[in-house]
Amino acid sequence: MSALSKVLAQEIRKIEDTHLVEQTLQKYRLTHHLMPPAGWLNDPNGLCYFKGRYHVFFQYSPFEVEGGLKCWGHYSSEDLIEWRYEGAPLLPDSPDDCHGVYSGSALVEGGKMHLFYTGNVKLDGDYDYINNGRVTSTIHVESEDGIHFGEKAVVIPFSAYPADYTCHIRDPKVWKQGDTYRMILGGRKKDDRGAVLFYTSSDLRAWSFEKEVSTEEPFGYMWECPDYFELGGRGVLSVSPQGLEREEYRYQNVYQSGYFLTDVDEKNPDDGAFRKYINDGTFREWDMGFDFYAPQTFTDGKGRRILIGWMGMPDAQEEYINPTAQEGWQHCLTLPRELTAKGEKIYQYPVQEFDALRMECCKLNSETICDAGKAQNMKKVRTNVAGPFDLELEVGGDSTEIHLGADLSLVYENGCAELKLSEEAGAGRRRRKARLDELKEVRIVADTSAVEIYLNRGEVVFSTRYFPAETKKYLEIKAEAFRGRVYALAGMTFSL
Repeated sequence: MSALSKVLAQEIRKIEDTHLVEQTLQKYRLTHHLMPPAGWLNDPNGLCYFKGRYHVFFQYSPFEVEGGLKCWGHYSSEDLIEWRYEGAPLLPDSPDDCHGVYSGSALVEGGKMHLFYTGNVKLDGDYDYINNGRVTSTIHVESEDGIHFGEKAVVIPFSAYPADYTCHIRDPKVWKQGDTYRMILGGRKKDDRGAVLFYTSSDLRAWSFEKEVSTEEPFGYMWECPDYFELGGRGVLSVSPQGLEREEYRYQNVYQSGYFLTDVDEKNPDDGAFRKYINDGTFREWDMGFDFYAPQTFTDGKGRRILIGWMGMPDAQEEYINPTAQEGWQHCLTLPRELTAKGEKIYQYPVQEFDALRMECCKLNSETICDAGKAQNMKKVRTNVAGPFDLELEVGGDSTEIHLGADLSLVYENGCAELKLSEEAGAGRRRRKARLDELKEVRIVADTSAVEIYLNRGEVVFSTRYFPAETKKYLEIKAEAFRGRVYALAGMTFSL
């Protein structure tokens, strides 16, 4: 470890120790979501299952609550319930990442954990840092225990990227396909078109450019945080495009995250070349809430494809003032979600391990579930809730309302699901909408200042931070017919 590395590690530890003492004063501190020990958290990184433990890294700026110089923080767990903070293993301590350890991924291979990430360097001078003034290289480190990492090695220098791209190439995702290692990077072309770049390698060290994939017409000017995997016999290309125009029922945030169901290795029948373009009409958003971006997936030891996203949003244009900044921290990660392919959609649902936190429950029933056309009147139930809870509900009929005090409402009517926040709880954000043919099931996991809402077992998901004035509130349900349960939750375990 260099002298700079030691100094950075010591300063981070001091900041974290200070915040550890102040935790009891943090009104909005989370009990069921991974959050930063101090400062700012954004993209999940390096997700993997390695030697009996789940590993979740994240972009981390402990020095500044509004973001700033980035390193990687690290949590690990045996069961996705009890978490241990492992420190900040990747620091901006080399000439190739001195202005930030940016996002990347993990590959478990040959008894080692391999991490790949983008090293960020911003040159001094009069630059726009889009077309010039920024150097982003792909860096590789490896570990035998998942905790301690070896020397950093640049495997794709900035000078080797295609000439028709801007300085914005980042966020490597690496996987093995047969005997070949593959990598994708998100990019912004000089004509302001988002795309992903594909590379291949036989040894994880020497990488060759293979192809690029984009849409025929520009679909955003930058594609961040790419991911590619197969699920249910289909190829899934996940990206976070920047620059899509906001609409009433989609693209409602400043930046979006979604996926294309596509075979990226499909070839043209005429010349045998890889197809360069995919159909933007197949793009589906992962999440319709206020706070979801930069998701990453991995396969665990049970063969499940698990997704974790960032419950935050960069460069928010709304008058959003996150009150947790006053407590010295910002943002969190979503619950781990298992992915399932159903037709042309991917469903997301909390991993089964989360159910182990359920404690006493309250049954909620109107009467036996009716056919939608037979129910005549809306029925209502109200119960008090204090602290985090997990609601599972079956509903019948064409209209449903769920109110969490006066702060949060979910209303379904006429094929539209709408999430509404009060002015205070939304901290400037008010509503998000999604189209849904029918509503059969609702699950709501409510934490201190985060809520995840799953409709029809994850056909549509809303994730949002919210900041209620009181922890004790009522849960009110209105529908033509409903039945379900609301569970109090035992807290996850977080050791620092």
